[in-house]
Amino acid sequence: MNADLQRAVQWYPGHMVRAMRKMGEYLKLVDLVIEVIDARAPRSDANPMLDAMIGSRARLTILNRDDLADPATTKAWVADFVSRGHETIAAEGRQQQSVGRILRAVKALAAGRTGMTRAIIVGLPNSGKSSIINGLLKRAAAKTEDRAGVTRQLQWFRLAPGIELMDTPGILVPKIETAESQWKLALIGAVPRERYDPEEVAVNFHRWLAAKTNGRTTVPDLETFAKTRGFARRGGEVDYHNAAQSYIRAFNDGTFGRLSLEAPGERDEP
Repeated sequence: MNADLQRAVQWYPGHMVRAMRKMGEYLKLVDLVIEVIDARAPRSDANPMLDAMIGSRARLTILNRDDLADPATTKAWVADFVSRGHETIAAEGRQQQSVGRILRAVKALAAGRTGMTRAIIVGLPNSGKSSIINGLLKRAAAKTEDRAGVTRQLQWFRLAPGIELMDTPGILVPKIETAESQWKLALIGAVPRERYDPEEVAVNFHRWLAAKTNGRTTVPDLETFAKTRGFARRGGEVDYHNAAQSYIRAFNDGTFGRLSLEAPGERDEP
């Protein structure tokens, strides 16, 4: 693993360890699991430990923020998840029409069950769970912020007649296998900002993008972005740190266009 990135990204704070241990207890209480995954990095943003933990429970996979991802790549990911037996929807959790499709899918999975159907919504930090919950409930019930680790407490919501929904804290998996997955998760906001070096993340993203496009990308590198946006300290020195933070925000605002960081069948560099 890239030593610089290993130092740059500190992955697993104590509260995440405790939350992962509790996940098995939560799953015993529910009939349906809704996993929210960032559509731009579905492989890195998914929690592989869930597969064994979910067992025979019904499952709905939501590829969230599909408005920021490449449409053709997202379509391929939906087909990939469906081929694995996952009911899957590409969605934008901040758009009511999109959330409506999620609610219909949840109701369909709950249909035919006797008594109350209890669902749980899970995902890595900043995957957009809270925005989806607020859209489903049509009110600001879950706290949302553009940073990782906001939801810390267990919450139950009445989603529809006969359906209750449990919200859980975003949980990072214990081990990220590749340095490439590390910067991808930092870039999409799955890691608290104080736990990674934004310059390393921005540089590694552009290096990856340049290689993927054979140097034909129109997305600027960090140095060009910094100079164009006027990130300079006294004396003309470039302020790369603040420029990198702005660069990451620009990526997540869609300034660089609809970009997917992963496609089915691809593998990260170690």
